[in-house]
Amino acid sequence: MLNQRLEKELNKQLNKELFSAYLYMSMGAYFQSVDLLGFANWMNIQVQEELAHAQKFYDFINGRNGRVVLEAIEKPQTDWDSALTAFQDALKHEQFITGSINDLVTISTEEKDYATQIFLQWFVTEQVEEESSVTEVTNKLKLMKDAPGGMFMLDRELGLRQLTAPSAN
Repeated sequence: MLNQRLEKELNKQLNKELFSAYLYMSMGAYFQSVDLLGFANWMNIQVQEELAHAQKFYDFINGRNGRVVLEAIEKPQTDWDSALTAFQDALKHEQFITGSINDLVTISTEEKDYATQIFLQWFVTEQVEEESSVTEVTNKLKLMKDAPGGMFMLDRELGLRQLTAPSAN
């Protein structure tokens, strides 16, 4: 059974994951509006991943006899100056989520909740991957600067991204 402190913090994280999906959906809509459909596809896959992360927290809280509490989701930003600024914002957001997951690991250690520590290890590993994939796109955008040909090639590459089902936790 979850103690109250961890239940509260896990619920906060669940809601952060839902906001992440909302933010990436907004980024996808932005990319759709500027006809970068590959970029929009990349973000739409990201939305699905974030919703899967939220579901993992939802299931874990319920599975530990906790109570899921859903909060209002803040309105995300809706416009960016460029693909680069959108991905830079995505990277900042992933770094924020990484910090939040790390804080949860610290709390679960303080509370001596080993089941939660084990559950969170999947997210620790996942965040390394999340930051790496966003950094890769960000770096490519920085390298190409304003080269339209590079943008179209990257748009085509990002359009090939497919959802990979998350591993069981």
